[in-house]
This record gives sequence, structure tokens and C-alpha cells, in this order.
Amino acid sequence: MNNTTYSPKKGEIERKWYIIDASGKSLGRVATEAAKLLRGKHKPTFTPNVDTGDFVIILNCKEAVLTGRKLDQKVYRHHSGYIGGMREVSARVMMDKTPEKAMMHAVKGMLPHNSLGRQMLKKLRVYAGAEHEHIAQKPEVWEVK
Repeated sequence: MNNTTYSPKKGEIERKWYIIDASGKSLGRVATEAAKLLRGKHKPTFTPNVDTGDFVIILNCKEAVLTGRKLDQKVYRHHSGYIGGMREVSARVMMDKTPEKAMMHAVKGMLPHNSLGRQMLKKLRVYAGAEHEHIAQKPEVWEVK
């Protein structure tokens, strides 16, 4: 009887491509589904210390919805590194100018904050509109509930 735990190796992982349509859906709900797919939690071979996830394409980010008063109250902050270098952008401005950045920021916060998370984030493609250039990969549609 073999009682060893199976751990997937890098070469054994099969990666699929999934499309998530964000139009009319909550930004956070879409981000959690994307993070789950990128991490590989939907697979029976999920391993926390190995990148077992798939590639994810998120379309129509400009049509994603922020509920409540988040458009006016939520603020994205970053620092340039210089004195007085704090930069703030409201969610309304971010969604108008670069909705892809807002979605990327949401997904990034749901992935591990280490080199493994950075590796997973490279498998994410985000587009403001419905057009994408990954038809050759034959992506499957993933429904967000």
C-alpha cells in the first residue's frame, strides 16, 4: 500500500485558457474567480507551493460594476518614493481612464504576496473591451455566479 502524497511537478501541469466576461458583474466577484483560476484551486491537483493554475483572460473591464458608494469613496494609493510622493486616484477616475489597472489591482491583492504570486499574475490578461488576441489558445468561457 502506497501512502505517499501526490505533488505535481512543473512539467506535469496542464494549463488551460479561460475567458471571464466582466460586463455587468461586480469587480470583486470577477477578481475572486480569476484569482481562483490563476492559483489552480479549481483543480484536484492544487498544491499551495506550486503554480498549478491556468491562464485567464478578463474582457469588458470597463463595464464591471462597483457596488455601493465605492466609486466615490474607494481610493487607490501608491508612493513614488520621494518626499510628498503619495499619489491618490479615486475609483471613479481609475474606472474611467484605466479599468484594466483596477481589475489587475484587485486580482493581485487576492494572490500570494511573494514570487509565486508574481508568477501567477503573469498568466492574467486584462482587456477593457471585448477584443482579445488569444483566439489561437482556444479559451473556454468561465461563468461568474
